[in-house]
Amino acid sequence: MTTRCTVFARLCFLVPLTVLACAGERLPSKHAPTSGFEVVHSWPHDPQAFTQGLVYRDGRLYESTGIRGESDVREVELDTGRVLRAHALARQYFGEGLALLDGRLYQLTWDSRVGFIYDAATFQELGRFSYSTEGWGLTDDGTSLILSDGTSTLRFLDPATFEVRRTVKVTDGGAEVWQLNELEYVNGEVYANVWKRDVIAQIDPATGHVTGWIDLTGLLPPEDQVGREDVLNGIAYDAANDRLLVTGKRWPKLFQIRVVPR
Repeated sequence: MTTRCTVFARLCFLVPLTVLACAGERLPSKHAPTSGFEVVHSWPHDPQAFTQGLVYRDGRLYESTGIRGESDVREVELDTGRVLRAHALARQYFGEGLALLDGRLYQLTWDSRVGFIYDAATFQELGRFSYSTEGWGLTDDGTSLILSDGTSTLRFLDPATFEVRRTVKVTDGGAEVWQLNELEYVNGEVYANVWKRDVIAQIDPATGHVTGWIDLTGLLPPEDQVGREDVLNGIAYDAANDRLLVTGKRWPKLFQIRVVPR
């Protein structure tokens, strides 16, 4: 199976060394401050779920999973990790980021350039939309869908027409930050997983500047890690209770964390 490892191995030779280009390279020189974390609580998480998108809204946890033939969108019981309901994607699609806006779930696919729209209450498919790049992460700021494609660019889409309203380049101290993956909108900032890295970038959506880094090194114990692809990926914010939830691909646990300044 062709994976992002294969794709980005080719790209490693094409991008400047001042940006985050490939797994194995160091993060850009971090000009923005770095915070640590404390685990507040943890819950079981389906260890077979290749987590690509995570959303928590009104007491409900939604998740998008990847891998061709395994991809779906699902509602998960937070306390137990049990899948309450799921809608499987056709085998040709590799599920990616997920957002919930105005009662509709929007799910990306990786390289098919097609997204799906569902009624969040029923999981009935309401429509599809297209985009001109790969699809990695997706969130919303209440008026726009915000899409990442593995580069340093975030695209702000009109949720009715899916036209690109604007784009921003994500930078830290002038260096572009690549491989932006799963996204979440938290208190006016975009939080982004960086693929293959145990960090979350906190991004000003107006400028693209990284305002801070959250270092999650050691969150999942080594004995719970399975494969090279089973990395940190999945951010959800419970605005009603001010809870930040994170997990990863095929992780057996989902964590509530508290960000702790260093």
